[in-house]
Amino acid sequence: MMSTPTSVTHQDELLTVNIGNMTYLPGGAPGSEIIPLFLDREHGIWVLYGKFSPGTTLPKHFHTGTVHFFTTKGKWNYVEFPQNPQSAGSYLYEPGGSTHTFCVPSDATEPAEGFMVVYGANVNFDGDKFIGIRDAGAIEDGILKYAQENNLPIPGYNSPKSANFKNRY
Repeated sequence: MMSTPTSVTHQDELLTVNIGNMTYLPGGAPGSEIIPLFLDREHGIWVLYGKFSPGTTLPKHFHTGTVHFFTTKGKWNYVEFPQNPQSAGSYLYEPGGSTHTFCVPSDATEPAEGFMVVYGANVNFDGDKFIGIRDAGAIEDGILKYAQENNLPIPGYNSPKSANFKNRY
């Protein structure tokens, strides 16, 4: 008879957040808003819920790692793949090394929304000109700066750097 395994990691509470209890923060481009769910600088993992207004185009970007994106509302596509629009219920896997430009059509009737799990960084470009890197650390730095400048509490996203992995500064 097999016994229940002994826990290796002690856990005092579930490591959970609910987007219904959180506030959207500015994303990395005009027309985008994010809710951070998990940010891990050391391992380069970031999990966000994103909202993108009609007409929003993110910078062209190269992925250093893989991405999982599940669309929950609206429609969007990559400029490079207009024949493959993503809509509510679509799951998209992006392999590391892929390059594309996220876009919500300006004639969309609602924002596009979804969950993304990103490993590594987005290396962003304006045409062929390098404009910056967006990774878990850059996102966390931006969130902390925005909260401080606007006298807001730090969002309660999960992060492995604090007690019980709960980032509650």
